[in-house]
Amino acid sequence: MILAGDIGGTKTILALYKSVGGEWLCHKKETFQSGLFDSFEGLLDCFLANDEQIELSNVCIGVAGPIIEGDCITTNLPWQLKREGIKQQVNANKVILLNDLEATAWGILGLDNSDFVELNKQAKRNKGHIAVLAAGTGLGEALIIWSDNKYHVVATEGGHTDFAPRNTLEIGLLQFLLNTYPEHVSNERVVCGQGLVDIYQYLKSIKFSAIDERIDARIQQDDAAAVISEGAMQGDNLLCVKALQLFCELYGAEAGNLALKCLPKGGVVLAGGIAAKILPCLEKGDFMKGYLAKGRYDGVLRDISVKVCLNPEAGLMGAKNFAITMD
Repeated sequence: MILAGDIGGTKTILALYKSVGGEWLCHKKETFQSGLFDSFEGLLDCFLANDEQIELSNVCIGVAGPIIEGDCITTNLPWQLKREGIKQQVNANKVILLNDLEATAWGILGLDNSDFVELNKQAKRNKGHIAVLAAGTGLGEALIIWSDNKYHVVATEGGHTDFAPRNTLEIGLLQFLLNTYPEHVSNERVVCGQGLVDIYQYLKSIKFSAIDERIDARIQQDDAAAVISEGAMQGDNLLCVKALQLFCELYGAEAGNLALKCLPKGGVVLAGGIAAKILPCLEKGDFMKGYLAKGRYDGVLRDISVKVCLNPEAGLMGAKNFAITMD
């Protein structure tokens, strides 16, 4: 039996798989709210509470954070994951930690065409590198490199590169964010769930449009990003509409930045929790506007496929597939 996992800042998915007749079947799968646990060890104990007698061969877990010498200190959680500690806790033969976007990339390679929606109607289908971005609690980025007639996945921390405003409105957004993040405003601070909320608050601060007190009250009480997205997609609140529009354009701009750095002829893929939820807004064109706004190099990007991954468990599937093939 193998254990696969996908750890994010908001939720963690763990699953056990067993081999039956040459096919790996799910024995057990659970989703947890990550913030309810002080440590991954505590969450893992909770997951395995009723499976004390299982024998694990391999464990592979995708983690939202940099993997340093095989271990990880998570970026948006107060957790430290150490391979040796996990190995002893579950008595497994081998444990490997992957960056969460590295795991997602491996999962994407195993998905069907039906799991994707194309945003770039002018795209040409080519074999080549693939760029993967995933906005959720944070912003993850990975590269899938095509070489020697096979794919190689490269983890990055590209989401933490500097946010580069492109016009007066975005310069104002940077100045607004510097009040909260004086040392460094990264792309992750803008293109993530909290980033959407901060964009809304920025537009509110410059009096971009009239404030709907009902929306503001819900933002204080509920999931703020979800409230803003809902208001935007309903189209009856100009602040919400503009916030999500600007969010999509900035997401596209960063996707274009990554594409220029690796020339992904095999396509750009948007994974993560946000893209699928706001697909109708992504399809309106603001994302592609930001993506293509590269001056003389818009033609380089125009033919590259840009797809949204609809499968919310791509990261878990990637961890599972990696665990199966571990030596």
